[in-house]
Amino acid sequence: MSSFDEHATKYDSWFIENEQVLASEVLLLRYCLGNPGRVLSIGCGSGLFEWLLRRDHDIEIAEGIEPAAEMAEIARQRNMNALVAPAEEIPHRAASFDTALMNGIGAYVDNLPQAFAEAHRVLKPGGQLVVADVPASSGYGMLYQLAATVGSWADPRLAKIAPANPYPIEFVGAAAWRTTAESAELVREAGFSELRYAQTLTVHPRFSNDTIEQPREGFDRGGYVAICARKTTQGVSR
Repeated sequence: MSSFDEHATKYDSWFIENEQVLASEVLLLRYCLGNPGRVLSIGCGSGLFEWLLRRDHDIEIAEGIEPAAEMAEIARQRNMNALVAPAEEIPHRAASFDTALMNGIGAYVDNLPQAFAEAHRVLKPGGQLVVADVPASSGYGMLYQLAATVGSWADPRLAKIAPANPYPIEFVGAAAWRTTAESAELVREAGFSELRYAQTLTVHPRFSNDTIEQPREGFDRGGYVAICARKTTQGVSR
């Protein structure tokens, strides 16, 4: 998580510059969260999404964990109780939460199966898991993987297809993108079922900041996809 410690302010700056993308992703989370009860945001970052969900959609997410200390401090300034901890080692008791949110962190977690197992542990029986991320096979995912290979957005081959304000290369290069199918399989292995999917950012990344997009069911075309699941089995310890 060193990239997020070193470039914490870049994270918020990118979303503020891409406000339509941000609004679309927030709407996706609202759509999936519903009435979430007590929520733990796992990898809450700067707390930007949680702040917007509270301000604009009356969804309260007061508790989070975040491995990057600089990011967690920004989240605390947004009135979150953000503890510094990795997703693989959640410092909360079992069966404490109604909902666990993992927003945009899957590509940055070293041991994602363990992180899902920990989310399962801290959820109450029947609790909800919401996992939102950029799929490797989406337009955004393929563009990010190309940028990571090249090592810079300045390459003229990328200039033709990249958004006007692309995601900082420091974050792109640190990610290990997965397909939605790969993430869903790990969710099931952790003891979750009743999976459903929702998506947004369904146009080419170069144009997705032109308008705010409403979420839709499925995962076949979204640049940002949410997996929503329920804790229905014992789970697997790792």
